[in-house]
Amino acid sequence: MASFKIEGGYKLNGTITPQGAKNEVLQILCAVLLTPEKVTVNNVPDIIDVNKLIFILGELGVKVEKLSSNSYTFQADEINLEYLESAEFKRDGSSLRGSIMIVGPLLARFGKGYIPRPGGDKIGRRRLDTHFEGFIRLGAKFRYNKEEYFYGVEAEDGLTGVEMLLDEASVTGTANIIMAAVFAKGTTTIYNAACEPYIQQLSKMLNSMGAKISGVGSNLLIIEGVTSLGGCTHRVLPDMIEIGSWIGVAVMTQSELTIKDVSWENLGQIPNVFRKLGITLEKRGDDIYIPAQESYEIQNYIDGSVLTVADAPWPGFTPDLLSIVLVIATQAKGTVLIHQKMFESRLFFVDKLIDMGAKVILCDPHRATVIGHNHQSQLKATKMTSPDIRAGISLLIAALSAKGTSIINNIEQIDRGYENIEARLKSIGARIERIND
Repeated sequence: MASFKIEGGYKLNGTITPQGAKNEVLQILCAVLLTPEKVTVNNVPDIIDVNKLIFILGELGVKVEKLSSNSYTFQADEINLEYLESAEFKRDGSSLRGSIMIVGPLLARFGKGYIPRPGGDKIGRRRLDTHFEGFIRLGAKFRYNKEEYFYGVEAEDGLTGVEMLLDEASVTGTANIIMAAVFAKGTTTIYNAACEPYIQQLSKMLNSMGAKISGVGSNLLIIEGVTSLGGCTHRVLPDMIEIGSWIGVAVMTQSELTIKDVSWENLGQIPNVFRKLGITLEKRGDDIYIPAQESYEIQNYIDGSVLTVADAPWPGFTPDLLSIVLVIATQAKGTVLIHQKMFESRLFFVDKLIDMGAKVILCDPHRATVIGHNHQSQLKATKMTSPDIRAGISLLIAALSAKGTSIINNIEQIDRGYENIEARLKSIGARIERIND
């Protein structure tokens, strides 16, 4: 188990280029299973979750070639389906939440797909019903082995297009159903589909391979089934969650920072929400410039009531950045209510912030009220453990701003979503050290 040792309270300065989007690339890598032809993927982040999925693809028989540190080619022309029922796959697949998305393409191309109950963050229930209900609607038979927590779907005679209304706008569920439907006979319509940039990117990639998907960017997708897909070259978008995290680093340490090549048109509500917290963000070409700010004041609503920042399906605010917003609010001027609707355990890290001197009232598992210090009272260093990816980076940001030396344990959680984070922080002046036990 590794830890970070952080000496906080120092201003930073410099330029950061965000990594490729974790939540997009997990979908894109699963989509390579839909064709026997070569697929090239660029801007792949070098992080634990992505590397685990690449390993699983290799064990499945996909030919993987690393072209450079962040570029790969994949060719799924000789798939070993026996691996799916092996003890090794049950071990490998259960350690990665994103492994669920191999089921859709395997079902579409080979008529069957299996997955052990996926792991990932301990942030509350993350149900899989949307995925499997979609497969069943397309004509697959579902089975579940309770003893081994093993899911399976099979469609010996292929899938058939159908109209479906998703019970929730699940991003991974939508991605999985899209990949299953591209080879279904006839037309599939998916209403209440997720429409995040990640889904748009997957749809554009599949269309470049020969799929027929319309309605991209909306919550109504229409998929005309085709018989085969070809190869393509795809570039992954910059990670909007990491971009929000770097904004948090700059704000909490009162630092000047430029974030390069952020793809502004795909940031949605993110800049607006940070501005409501009183933070100055400047658009310079496709970059974000954040000046050093001694103070920032949370805007109230026009009737004077306290601002609420809540997550919502795209184009609403992403739940992955609520932890960052909460940390930033601890040093703002004013009060804000954070409402985490999606996951009931994601706010439980606030006890660490309270230990550091933050004024946070945890109202219930989904809501926390933050009363900002306005940088009048600095957070104090402490020893803490990272419970999940987003809480982990939030605690790291808090430690960078805190007076004294903090220790963060279980940083493998941070490594799951952030590429080479300590070296990149050091490049802008952070005093951080990785300690391997």
